Amino acid sequence: MQGDLAGTGDWPEAGFPGVRINPLSLLPEIVNEDACGAALSASTDPADRVFVLIAEGHPSEAAELLAEARFKDPESFQLRACEAELLRITHRTDRAVDLFRQLLAEFQGTDREALVLQYLGRVHYTAGHNAAAVEAFARALDLRVAQSADAALIYSSTVALQRARDVLDLAC
Repeated sequence: MQGDLAGTGDWPEAGFPGVRINPLSLLPEIVNEDACGAALSASTDPADRVFVLIAEGHPSEAAELLAEARFKDPESFQLRACEAELLRITHRTDRAVDLFRQLLAEFQGTDREALVLQYLGRVHYTAGHNAAAVEAFARALDLRVAQSADAALIYSSTVALQRARDVLDLAC
């Protein structure tokens, strides 16, 4: 596959080449296998491989690689975030929320706080906790704007917040 899948050009970036956030599910999807594969080949970070395995829907392989990587680097922010994402895709959302809240407490006031809030919002959204998702996405967006974050990050938070609000409005 040379370019992005048709119709995904306006999807928010997911932070890894060839992967974007589906604006309906708010989950990462591989939209350009060539770009993703090339980036994986060039990467030495195990969190990148775990992230791609999660996006591909391979939780068992991701869990195995994650366990090895966390043993070598138990304090890695990226690996800890991947662990929480793995909990999300294996439908252990309460544990994922707890882990993201722990990360939020650790990284409050840092440049990673908005990212943790974005992840937390995604867990709430996929679990159907729409009001909590709106709150987390709104806080992530506010922080990103206040920090003059990259436009792609602000766009990602804006899309996620609007989707969560739309779903919340439909539920009322």
